[in-house]
Amino acid sequence: MRIGLVCPYAFDVPGGVQYHVRDLAEHFLREGHDVQVLAPIDHDVPLPDYVTSCGHAVPVRYNGSVARLSFGPVTSSRVSRWLEQHQFDVVHIHEPISPSTSLLALWATESPVVATFHTSNIRSRAMQAAYPLLRPSLEKITGRIAVSEAARRTVTSHLGGDAVVIPNGVCVADFADAAPRPEWQGSEDGPTLAFLGRIDEPRKGLPVLASAMDEVLRGRPGTRLLVAGPGDVEAAQERMSPQVQEATTFLGLVSDEDKAALLSSVDAYIAPHTGGESFGIVLVEAMAAGAPVVASDLSAFSAVLDGEANGRLFSNGDAEGCARSILALLDSPADRARLRSAGQERARLYDWSVVADQIMAVYETVTHAADVAATVPESGLWARLVRPLTRDSENG
Repeated sequence: MRIGLVCPYAFDVPGGVQYHVRDLAEHFLREGHDVQVLAPIDHDVPLPDYVTSCGHAVPVRYNGSVARLSFGPVTSSRVSRWLEQHQFDVVHIHEPISPSTSLLALWATESPVVATFHTSNIRSRAMQAAYPLLRPSLEKITGRIAVSEAARRTVTSHLGGDAVVIPNGVCVADFADAAPRPEWQGSEDGPTLAFLGRIDEPRKGLPVLASAMDEVLRGRPGTRLLVAGPGDVEAAQERMSPQVQEATTFLGLVSDEDKAALLSSVDAYIAPHTGGESFGIVLVEAMAAGAPVVASDLSAFSAVLDGEANGRLFSNGDAEGCARSILALLDSPADRARLRSAGQERARLYDWSVVADQIMAVYETVTHAADVAATVPESGLWARLVRPLTRDSENG
């Protein structure tokens, strides 16, 4: 199958959508499909053969984060040229209403469209205001995917219609087989905790964890916190007490291999995020690596962990609750062992071997609908309803 994947965010900047698109592309390439990716590129860096740049990105604040997007006539021209060159059987657009490559591709394509919605933002006034303008384009989407129930509710609340829930995927073996690093491993007297995320993005929750660490250190004086992610280290340290500063090691932006090794080394992974999360891919990665998870009780996180069956939850933003959950876990080797085993089993549900099959089933459904529509005469009400499903390459 000829598959076009469209990513709205700068492909060379770390992010959940970017990783999802990359891993999905590489999984389908290994299965023998012809896969191409179109995305903005933030820097002049070498790209995989399957990636085409549509131009440089600009930072835009959205949903408590900073998205790097590309828009305008030059980008639009590149999008159209890419679509014309490849004549895809299906175009899979991620975040189709993002004012970037994705929306331009939705406007331009005449191939069957599958869209994945990653965002969870029930109260988005921008989406409500934009819907009347976007509605004609959204009708081109013949297969809708949401990465979680939270993302699905955003679709049903703001865009109408429904979406099938297919979660983000993880290469489980990459994490399950990662070897621990001695420098990151803890001991009974000196356990190690990990946090991954942008350290200067408030919704990732590092200030909540930093506050919780004061109580953790009173109960477990030898505990170390390993923080991996980009951002202003000095600004983050200024919000920490001297004791927490001393117990915290900032690792900066780590490679995929180092991330897997880090998660396989620590006694617990802490996810204190305060909002804006539609899934929680890092929780799956931690579980796959065998790290017991302590997370805020965001609905997306609770869904990934299946309540507290595969991790520990605390009230969103509650630093004291976070500390209590961490200490209870550190004080119980048996509980850590149980969560490690349960988490690894749970993570298998999100392996790409499972997730990609579900996505391929959506592709096959929409391409079959396009093939059926191509046999319908072009006059009458039924033809007007199904005409958007036809493939330009087959109908001229």
